[in-house]
Amino acid sequence: MGFTRACAAADVPGDEALGVVIDGLAVAVARDGDDFYAVHDQCSHANVPLSEGEVADCTIECWLHGSTFDLKTGKPTILPATEPIATFAVELRGDDVYVDTETSLNGIRPA
Repeated sequence: MGFTRACAAADVPGDEALGVVIDGLAVAVARDGDDFYAVHDQCSHANVPLSEGEVADCTIECWLHGSTFDLKTGKPTILPATEPIATFAVELRGDDVYVDTETSLNGIRPA
């Protein structure tokens, strides 16, 4: 299927992520300045949505235990999480954000 419209760019706050479902997969869409990112919307440490956490300095935080993940690589940057999360390609088309959930950029496949 390739890229699917996830949301309007204006719907993504600067300090939080927006949780969306694309083809049955929970995705957190986040922005860092003018750059947009998409990651699997589930913490690898606890089964909670990352879209409910804060976004800062190109990381997304899990609200439950405070783990953070790099939005570019999906790698955890603060414990207790030790496993990365899936990252997906994003395209900005006009005023809309499109995400390709078929291919994980970092090779991680969401469960």
